[in-house]
Amino acid sequence: MEYMLLIYDRETDWAKVAEKDRGAMLQEYGKFTEGLVKNGNFKAGSALQPVRAATTVRVRDSKTLTTDGPFAETREQLGGYYLIEAKDLDEALSIAARVPSARTGSIEVRPLLKL
Repeated sequence: MEYMLLIYDRETDWAKVAEKDRGAMLQEYGKFTEGLVKNGNFKAGSALQPVRAATTVRVRDSKTLTTDGPFAETREQLGGYYLIEAKDLDEALSIAARVPSARTGSIEVRPLLKL
């Protein structure tokens, strides 16, 4: 079954991290991703640009409205994602617990809807 791991963290906290610590975290992400690929769990994944680069689109009464920024102001921002293959929710949760940002933010685990 496929699951989306949505990685949330505070951009303001990340901006305060020292360059050497940021590099260590990125190396940890690289090793984590390599492990997912090796184990056959990896389907896709990427970091996202900061929320200041986001544009939100809404269509109301057949009119397209765009707003700079994210959909909603939140304490934590969506910073990236992994699309994984896991045998069940327990395995997906186990993988999510190993995402490096799980120690500082949160990882939302959602199964994909098969149509």
